Amino acid sequence: MRGRVLPIISGGTGFYLKNFILGPPPAPPSDPAVRKQVQEDLQRFGISALREELLKADPESSARIAYNDVYRLTRALEIIRASGKPLSAFAPSDSPRPGYRFLVLGVERPREELRQRIEHRVKAMFAAGLPAEVARLRQMGYSADCPGMQAIGYREFFELESSGLDAINAAITLHTRQYAKRQMTFFRSLPGIQWIQPEASQLARKIRDFLVFRP
Repeated sequence: MRGRVLPIISGGTGFYLKNFILGPPPAPPSDPAVRKQVQEDLQRFGISALREELLKADPESSARIAYNDVYRLTRALEIIRASGKPLSAFAPSDSPRPGYRFLVLGVERPREELRQRIEHRVKAMFAAGLPAEVARLRQMGYSADCPGMQAIGYREFFELESSGLDAINAAITLHTRQYAKRQMTFFRSLPGIQWIQPEASQLARKIRDFLVFRP
C-alpha cells in the first residue's frame, strides 16, 4: 500500500456525499434573474400560489416537496421557468461517476443502542442549558419563523411552549429518532454501501481489503 493515496470523506451531510459519489444532478444552474422573480412572486402572492404553479407544472415534485419547504419549492420553480422542463425530468444518476473507485462505508448500531444514545444526548442537551439558550435567543428577537429555529431541538420549544419541559424533551427525542431513521434510509440509497459496526478494527479491515484486493 506504500505510495497510495486514499482520500477519506466523512460526514453526516448526505446530499454532499451523494453528489460527490454520483456527480451533481443534471438540473440547470441557477439563473439570478429567474431566482429574483420567483422570490418576488413568493413575497407578493404567497406560498400557496407558488404551490399551485408547481402542482400544475410538475405534479411529481409537488407531491414530494413538503408544503413549507420554501427552498426546494422555489428551486423547483426556478428550474421550470428557466428550462421549460419540470424538476422531475432531470433525474440524478444512480451509478458512481467514472474515473473514481469508491469504498462507501456506513456505521450502524443496534436499534436499541441507538435509541438509548439519542435519549442520553437529549438529556445532556437539557443539562447543558438548552432551555436557557432558547430563552436568550427569543429575547434577542428570534422567532419560530427564523430558519435556525425550525431545527430539531429548537422548534419544539415554540410548538410546545405551554406543555412544559418534559413534553418538549420527549418531542425532541422522538423527532431525533425519526430523523435518524430518515438518515439511514437515505444512506442505504448510496450504491455499494457496506455497513460496519463502530469499531476501528472493522474500518481498518475494510480499507485494507479495498487497497490490497482491488486493482
